[in-house]
Amino acid sequence: MKILKLIFKNTMRHKLRSFLTAVGIAIAIIAFGLLRTIIDAYFVGVDASSDTRLITRNAVSLTFPLPLAYREKIANVPGVSLVSYGQWFGATYIDQKNFFPQFAVEPETFLQLYPEFLLPEEQKNTFLKERNSCIVGRKLADKYGWKSGDTFRLIGTIFPGDWDFVIRGIFDGRDPATDETSMYFHWKYLDERLNLTARSRSGQIGTYYISVESRDNVVRVIKEVDALFENSLAETLTETEREFQLSFISMVGTVITAVRIISVVVIAIILLVLANTMVMTSRERIAEYAVLKTLGFRPHHIASLIFGESITIAIVGGLLGLLVTMPMIKGFSIFLTQNLGSFFPVFEITNTTLALAMTAALAVGLIAGTFPTVSAVKMKISDGLRSVG
Repeated sequence: MKILKLIFKNTMRHKLRSFLTAVGIAIAIIAFGLLRTIIDAYFVGVDASSDTRLITRNAVSLTFPLPLAYREKIANVPGVSLVSYGQWFGATYIDQKNFFPQFAVEPETFLQLYPEFLLPEEQKNTFLKERNSCIVGRKLADKYGWKSGDTFRLIGTIFPGDWDFVIRGIFDGRDPATDETSMYFHWKYLDERLNLTARSRSGQIGTYYISVESRDNVVRVIKEVDALFENSLAETLTETEREFQLSFISMVGTVITAVRIISVVVIAIILLVLANTMVMTSRERIAEYAVLKTLGFRPHHIASLIFGESITIAIVGGLLGLLVTMPMIKGFSIFLTQNLGSFFPVFEITNTTLALAMTAALAVGLIAGTFPTVSAVKMKISDGLRSVG
């Protein structure tokens, strides 16, 4: 207990220095938490991926379609339990600034494949019956003030023209990583219009969504599906949902790497700040440590005093940083959902990030106290008593 009192008194001896050091650590922790959350936001689709869902697309590029006729062949592959399909729509709402993800899907099988989209049964049944109906995510509905029964118009880009929809359901995400910023509507609504205005584009889809009975069958199913359409006019590339999501992230791989490096540099900076404080403190107290040794304090007592002060400042700074980081991330989440929801559908700080931030603060406290501790423990009493400080 005496050691704890000494640690507290030493920490509070230079209140301004300790406070400013803790604030510096807090600022660094805030930056670290924000940068890590940005990285997590990029990988949210990967984290939400299922181990038993596959995505099949055109082997050339996502921009090239696949025939709808492939569906039956894929469904007959042993190990495949369900097949659905969809098409990226890519229209705009009112003007180009109001963009959000839209997909034309086969609604019944799609909702079976993606149980993480929670939709009231009544809304689901209405959606399935009405050809020009759609469902939207909770965040998207909140952004534009939509409610069930509202109608709106999208301006087509990939598929030209004005497209009118009626909202028949607003879904919530089962998990925090579930995207609630997207819209889904009937593929047949799209196909029927294409059959009248651009018949050559009718009967085609962008991707197949495949559910596999067991993860043990995944590799085999991937090979068999792609083998079905080998040397055809539209060869396929089948991959796990996780790999499919990672292919998009690879496009911004350099940015993510840069953010990761910066987050490490931030930790290095707070290490230097705290280490500088502890070295200054240790030099000022050399004579005191020598006196303590003459009074019978052992090396581990001296080490406890220095490490205790360093860790205390680091933990206080870390906790202060986290207290500011959490509401700040919440504010960023609201801003990004309203303005950049299509790029960051989920922006939340995770328990892993919180744990990493506090671990980093604790590690910095330990490392920063190492050098002055070694110096103080090895110091001879006579040298310490002669020190001016």
